[in-house]
Amino acid sequence: MPGGRDRPAVTPDPVGSGAVGSVVVVGASAAGLSTAEALRRKGFTGELTLLGAEPHPPYDRPPLSKQVLAGTWEPDRTRLRDVDARLVLGDPAVALDVPGRAVRTASGLDLAGDAVVLATGVRPRRLPEQDRLAGVHVLRTLDDSLALRADLLGASRLVVVGDGVLGAETAATARGLGLDVTLVGPLRAPLEPQLGPHAADVLAGLHTAHGVRLVRAAVNGLTGDDRVRGVLLATGGELPADVVVVALGALPNTEWLADSGLALDNGVVCDACCRAAEGVYAVGDVARWHHDRLGRIRLENRTNATEQAAAVADNILGADRAYAPVPFFWTDQFDARIHLHGVPTGEAEVVDGDVEARRFVTVHHRDGVPVGVLGWNMPKQARQLRARLLG
Repeated sequence: MPGGRDRPAVTPDPVGSGAVGSVVVVGASAAGLSTAEALRRKGFTGELTLLGAEPHPPYDRPPLSKQVLAGTWEPDRTRLRDVDARLVLGDPAVALDVPGRAVRTASGLDLAGDAVVLATGVRPRRLPEQDRLAGVHVLRTLDDSLALRADLLGASRLVVVGDGVLGAETAATARGLGLDVTLVGPLRAPLEPQLGPHAADVLAGLHTAHGVRLVRAAVNGLTGDDRVRGVLLATGGELPADVVVVALGALPNTEWLADSGLALDNGVVCDACCRAAEGVYAVGDVARWHHDRLGRIRLENRTNATEQAAAVADNILGADRAYAPVPFFWTDQFDARIHLHGVPTGEAEVVDGDVEARRFVTVHHRDGVPVGVLGWNMPKQARQLRARLLG
């Protein structure tokens, strides 16, 4: 695995030894809020501003494709904790002055600090012309989830385009609502890049057993006049649909930084301390930083948002802490709770439980070294093996 710190030519902040008087956090979702919380928890008493593009107070995203979409949670239940900070909501950032550590918002507000944290997250990829058709949805925000739920309650046939985590979770939730569901994508089995081939095959069997139709194909486009009627396959043919969810991954929200001088490459490029420039840090889905063992990576998951925020807070306050976590994510689909630590490359060995009973733990090896642990309805047992990874 790649080693070394591989940092941009950036020196630790001259304000980083306790002299930080103000911090501006751009992005008011989990990563941004967690950064603000970590700063206060670690003793920061200065001015703290949390800027959000959405009008909603900070909320949690994982329930949007599950509990909120299913209707088992009211939207208010997703709201995250309050923090001692100035909240500026519904006003997206449009420009960053790096030397001045100043953010300009869409409304013309200028926010400056001794340090700026970029936590602007990602946005969903879209199919060409999807916005002209009613009944076609993406799922990223609370409003997206509520709009999709309202449409599903009056529909019978759903096609989910994209067989990654979000697509599979949405398909499972919609099937639980009683819809006829087709999950279409190019993968041999859902989530294969995230889970590895063994667990992905088990997941495919789980979806099929619950009545989800799996179609392996790329998508050429959508049909319909004012409202969507179907999904066109690159292999030929059309999947009829009352509602379509496009879950083809996400793009980092970095366009507003195009003239900032920061390095942008599938996210905000950072050193091992999540520093993009002097006094400027990135955290969460938008951060692409140097991991001492894995090289340059960007992680889109809830756990990373919290853990990276703590590292960034430390570094704002004067540390020089490299952030090199064991990657972790989880997904809940039907009766499966899947937890993955590390990376699922190489051969998978079942070390506990029973695959047929859908309760097992696998360890993934590369060149004889354990690099990933997956727990299927066995979270405790998987967590106990985490320490063996990436050593």
